[in-house]
Amino acid sequence: MASGAAKSAAFFLLILNLVLYIIVTAIAAWAVNHGVKNSHDTASVLSIPARIFPIYFPMGNMATGFFVIFSLLAGVVGIATSITGITNTIQWNTSHLYSAAASSLITWSLTLLAMGFACKEIHLGWTDSKLRTLEVMIIILSGTQLVCTGAIHAGAEDVVARQRTSGGRV
Repeated sequence: MASGAAKSAAFFLLILNLVLYIIVTAIAAWAVNHGVKNSHDTASVLSIPARIFPIYFPMGNMATGFFVIFSLLAGVVGIATSITGITNTIQWNTSHLYSAAASSLITWSLTLLAMGFACKEIHLGWTDSKLRTLEVMIIILSGTQLVCTGAIHAGAEDVVARQRTSGGRV
């Protein structure tokens, strides 16, 4: 992949991921707020094992609590990674690209963890439309973050190869 193509692809994907991670964070924050406000009323009528369950949400199923928490975590880390990744790809040198690649890989792993809980929640069923939106956004983000991570890694390898051929220090 040519250096210009990798740079433009990574930059576009980082902008796209920033917008998607902001949406995911907003929906997940709403779900946490809704869960905190309404869990006492609905959890008080449950039997003992479910009542003392530390992550209970009054909507969805038993996977919803974990899914929402990990989606919020992936969203916040994704926003930070996208912002720093944009500044690192603008610089487009070896040290900045390796930093962007490492943070992009960490964000992708957190997004995959949230996607696993999204798949489990889809499998269990009983979710409302806002949670389905969050599930779809996380699944889409796992794919776009993978492609973005690949573009950043390809750009870093291209910059290293160019420095080696020009006799520069790596």
